[in-house]
Amino acid sequence: MQTARNTPTTTSTGVQPASDETTSEEPRGTSNRSTTPASAQFQDFIGSSWADRVDELPAPREQARFAAERRARLSSAFPGKRIVLPAGALKQRSNDTDYPYRAHSAFSHLTGWGSDSEPDAVLVLDPADDGHDATLYFRERADRTSNEFYANPAIGEFWIGARPSLAQVAADLALATDHIDRFEATDADLTVEEDDKLTSFVSELRLVKDDFEIAQLRLAVDATARGFDDVIADFPRISAHERGERAVEGVFYTRARLDGNAVGYDTIAASGAHACILHWTRNDGPVTPGDLILLDAGVEVDSLYTADITRTLPVNGRFTDVQRAVYEAVREAADAAFAIVRPGIIFRDVHAEAMKVIAKHTAQWGLLPVSAEESLEASNQFHRRYMVHGTSHHLGLDVHDCAAARRDMYHDGEVKAGMVFTIEPGLYFQPDDLTVPEEFRGIGVRIEDDILVTEDGAENLSAAIPRTADDVEAWIARLNG
Repeated sequence: MQTARNTPTTTSTGVQPASDETTSEEPRGTSNRSTTPASAQFQDFIGSSWADRVDELPAPREQARFAAERRARLSSAFPGKRIVLPAGALKQRSNDTDYPYRAHSAFSHLTGWGSDSEPDAVLVLDPADDGHDATLYFRERADRTSNEFYANPAIGEFWIGARPSLAQVAADLALATDHIDRFEATDADLTVEEDDKLTSFVSELRLVKDDFEIAQLRLAVDATARGFDDVIADFPRISAHERGERAVEGVFYTRARLDGNAVGYDTIAASGAHACILHWTRNDGPVTPGDLILLDAGVEVDSLYTADITRTLPVNGRFTDVQRAVYEAVREAADAAFAIVRPGIIFRDVHAEAMKVIAKHTAQWGLLPVSAEESLEASNQFHRRYMVHGTSHHLGLDVHDCAAARRDMYHDGEVKAGMVFTIEPGLYFQPDDLTVPEEFRGIGVRIEDDILVTEDGAENLSAAIPRTADDVEAWIARLNG
């Protein structure tokens, strides 16, 4: 039976209005099929004879102290201001069915609440003499004498399972808690996604990762590596199905659910010419021996940190000469970009370094109307026809993390130790592109790794996933014969 967690009408901040009621309004799409008895006798019966609950208070989770340090930095940046960070509401998919819930990344970053976050929760930092007092507001579970318990499919425990108490969450997150009904917004509030300065600040707060975040990203990368192994091991079954790309997506999703919370973004399983479509997520094509499949996928762990890794694989285990030439050109670009990463460079320089290699190879193959050096001039950029996307983006709670950061802090910003970002050059020769030789058409290659900036250089967190053409062929042979 499929059920849904629905929410009442929300304000612009995603917060339920204050109310003395213990239940929400009638969940959408259910009134014409409700069969729950409403008599006083039934309510008395279903609300009685339950074992006493024992609220065992957990020790603070590991990320609680890191979240407290992040809140302290936020407090220092906005003295005397009341700061409001809503977790966000559930999003409707159809009728009374919602998408799986995921809290706003800034909310998770500043509370430490991950995949177990409660919808419509709000973190509030109230000004105090020594900074701010933080309170986490959310709707506590109802007592079993309330009809919310058995009659509300949105939040009733009979429908969605056990929900935490205020005391349990307070202990778990080392953070004061209160019922959402006691939260009242004010005109003076600075609210994330409404106040531009605050929104940029909480995004920029994630540019440099702390030790907890780096450890979580390592876990996400390791789980993603296992997912890639699973896909390769299942190539025979995948290739036998007319929609093998869907099988790839399903195999990887199984690993994401087993080892994490979900996928961090829609998996790109792009086989053959589909690999030339940068965000191919329809995944409804065959996976044919002789073709390449571009797999861009990442596991999101329960703390909500995600990996973002791409490998391009020969389905039959061997690259053709042309496929290998394109693949190794892309790898050369990735290696060149990685070689310059260290604290003190400018973020955009990573892309520029990769583009030198992409321009060189496309010029050598006779695809450009000018030399590689001329193509690299800002007024030309002809090589970008074959790679229109950027080479790097920050990575963390969001696959494209820190997206609200100011340009001078991101694209034009200085690279610092503790930053984590991708390096992902590619070459995409569309099947109908008459500027490239016929044997190149329909080949798309991307190689993407997750890079940690260290004090004196960089570490490729995903380096254990085979990268060279020779190593990829050996990888497929090992897992798939």
